[in-house]
Amino acid sequence: MIPPVPQYLVNARLIDPATGYDGPGALRILGETIDDVLMGGGPDLSDDLGEITDCGGLPLAPGIVDLGVFVGEPGARHRESLRSAGASAVAGGVTTIVAQPDSQPVVDDPAILEFVLSRGREASAARVLAMGALTKGLEGREMAEHGFLLDAGAVALTDAGRAVADAGVFAKCLAYAKALGATVVHHPQEPVLSASGCATSGEFASRRGLPSVPAVAERMGLERDLALVESTGVSYHADTLSTRAALEALERARDKGLAVTAGTTHHHLTLNEFDVADYRTFFKLAPPLRAEEDRAELVHAVSTGLVDIICSAHMPWDEEAKRLPFEVAATGAVGLETLLPASLTLVHEGHLRLPVLFERLSLAPAKRVGLDAGRLAKGAAADLVLFDPGAPFLLDRYALKSKCKNTPYDRTRMQGKVRGTWVRGKRVFGG
Repeated sequence: MIPPVPQYLVNARLIDPATGYDGPGALRILGETIDDVLMGGGPDLSDDLGEITDCGGLPLAPGIVDLGVFVGEPGARHRESLRSAGASAVAGGVTTIVAQPDSQPVVDDPAILEFVLSRGREASAARVLAMGALTKGLEGREMAEHGFLLDAGAVALTDAGRAVADAGVFAKCLAYAKALGATVVHHPQEPVLSASGCATSGEFASRRGLPSVPAVAERMGLERDLALVESTGVSYHADTLSTRAALEALERARDKGLAVTAGTTHHHLTLNEFDVADYRTFFKLAPPLRAEEDRAELVHAVSTGLVDIICSAHMPWDEEAKRLPFEVAATGAVGLETLLPASLTLVHEGHLRLPVLFERLSLAPAKRVGLDAGRLAKGAAADLVLFDPGAPFLLDRYALKSKCKNTPYDRTRMQGKVRGTWVRGKRVFGG
């Protein structure tokens, strides 16, 4: 076998979330992994042949691991295929997408899971991992075949954006997942209070006559989940927190030493309920956008590590599903290509340093799914993103590589452009 030709990424500003390093350096890549990390300088290239990329002093960081991405394949390729999701991902510096099981059919059968993983290897420029269904059909009534799904390669179990309403069913799912050593990813909402609500209760929703959901519904759902987590000892991840009250419950659980992590989206970190304005359906999200006080507390929780994962909650919808009255319009937004520039707002505003941001975007989610990525170290996966954090641009949704264009950031002035993306040591974007 012919040995792989080494690659050198030189003149870079290395961002390593595992060590907190932010400074000059270079990387040597051999095959699919990082072979050497040179901090503070560059390699002697006089006696070595290889491919050399000059990073121009720009930040070079581990690629983003996006935990919880809707991919329409199988069944809804018109919304997003694995090929289009992969292209959108690498354009945004996302090197691993973790697909949710809410496709058509639902990924509650090992054969469907194997199809997603196989098709992902064939069609996607980004790595594709997948989660299996927590309950059959995501209906919350009967436990799915967890053992078979995990054997087929599921990295976690979830019902995606649906909360399991039946506490008895949910408790059985958690106990079984604990016995199998699996992680459960759940969307914490009290289902009765949150049913049919499309905005957060308060003056804003009342003035616009929108059906609303009280912010306490999130706390109630999380409190129930955490009580069951404590009784079963399962590894649990709350996928999208957005309110101050829920953060208080999360902090108590952490103080008790529970195996709990939590995530949020870049939308909830950078937007609030007033962005909905006059019924702008691209801003209809789940959970709904919150008050500015909640958003500010959420930013603080991300900065301290109480909320340790930022994801895109990528949910593509076609124009017909969004161009409807706010109450009945589809819920969700695309986010693979806006995740990095929107999250960089936290750096530009002084809330986070770049290594901390990439701990939330790369290292923490990689650990959650058991992927040896998210760090710059010898032997780690050569999944990387080179970006210019200060590059300004006006987002044009029609330029997005996703099949659907439903982003709330359309025509927004943003900062942060991806200049190069590497997956398994191969450059798949830029250059």
